[in-house]
Amino acid sequence: MSNVIEALVAALGSKVRTGAEIPIRNHADASGLPPVSPKALILPDTTEDVSTVLRICHDHEQPIVIQGGLTGLAGGARPEAGEIALSLERMTGVEEIDAASATLTALAGTPLVVVQQAAEEAGLLCGVDLGARGSCTIGGNVATNAGGNQVLRYGMTRRNTLGLEAVLADGTVVRSLNKMLKNNAGYDWTQLLIGSEGTLGVITRVVLGLYPKPLGVQTALCAVGNFEDALILLRQIQQVHPGRLLVFEAMWREFMIVATEICGLPPAFEADHDVTLLIEADMGEEPAGSEAFSSLLSTYYEQGLIRDAVVAQSQADRNRFWAYRETPYEYGRFLPEEIRFDVSVPLNRMTEAVEHLRRNMRVHWPDAVYVVFGHVADSNIHINVAIDKMDEDLKKAVQKLVYDLVSGLGGSISAEHGIGRIKRPYLSLTRTAPELELMRAMKQTLDPKGILNPGRVL
Repeated sequence: MSNVIEALVAALGSKVRTGAEIPIRNHADASGLPPVSPKALILPDTTEDVSTVLRICHDHEQPIVIQGGLTGLAGGARPEAGEIALSLERMTGVEEIDAASATLTALAGTPLVVVQQAAEEAGLLCGVDLGARGSCTIGGNVATNAGGNQVLRYGMTRRNTLGLEAVLADGTVVRSLNKMLKNNAGYDWTQLLIGSEGTLGVITRVVLGLYPKPLGVQTALCAVGNFEDALILLRQIQQVHPGRLLVFEAMWREFMIVATEICGLPPAFEADHDVTLLIEADMGEEPAGSEAFSSLLSTYYEQGLIRDAVVAQSQADRNRFWAYRETPYEYGRFLPEEIRFDVSVPLNRMTEAVEHLRRNMRVHWPDAVYVVFGHVADSNIHINVAIDKMDEDLKKAVQKLVYDLVSGLGGSISAEHGIGRIKRPYLSLTRTAPELELMRAMKQTLDPKGILNPGRVL
């Protein structure tokens, strides 16, 4: 046993696991990278435990990988050989809901769904929501600045985060459990840690701002002829009913073909359409809310902006509509190995991006199955590409095509999933050389020995 592990065991006892004691789940995240057993797994119960771990590892210059719910898709939480895994899975619980301030304070390892349920029980709403809500953690959401389904109304996790507690690389605990919208007292270090993917510090507590619960959510599937019409529809709804849109998801033709012909869902409409939209809006209490929503969509149908539409009349209908959007979670059952891209493209160049992808996929990989879908109102699309007998050279060729395309259109190689290890080689396509130097300077200042999530982001 190495000196660092001996020191950790002496300080933390059974909270340190080695060898066969380490569960398989801690060998990998959801990125698809091959599993690697960490040198040790540490399971702290408190912020003081985390501080002890980092102080000891800092003294021994021992690299650490920080783990939350292990749902990340960029390889940030997958251990590398020789790294110690620091899992926050035991640091769970909603510690306080302040109804007057409309805030919630939780330990970083708390699953997002637990945070959401606690907010709901208090008559409020957590604005952060994503498909992995049952297993991702609020600390991981903050560390990656997670996006998700409701960014259009509530913003990324950054906008929802008011305060943090964190532990720096040398074990120093920094704490700003702020509950106020206005706190302009000097540098806001919390914003630096949000989205830093565990490379600058370990987040241990989070204060979230909460919102009033929607009074009446209306849901519809709408078919449009092209993305330009979808964009017009988005802007018109926002103008007529400002602030009411919750969800505006787009699924291009290829996505709906996979959903119906491969995943087995019934066709959404009798005819095929280039873009299908999943729309949700908070239209107020019934029956006025549903009447206003149906009337709104009818107007755009009569104008020819919407080609076809169906409005949910029950929760079962709403679940059925969402089933199309959530088919990517089932692709592993039906498709060969996938490459999953999470990118942003300026809205005025979205059609150009999709058409470019279609042309090049036909030329280079005519047998590939690929889909385009995403939140779009915030410029975010996901591209999944599945090809039989995918090897590393083929994977790199597909990545180069997509990332070169995104970069050429002035987009971002990461919209909401972070950089991790998988996207690190492509970061210069999105960030300029001076920006990268600034990032390296911040990393050197806060983690001079480079022990926190080394090789991620930078």
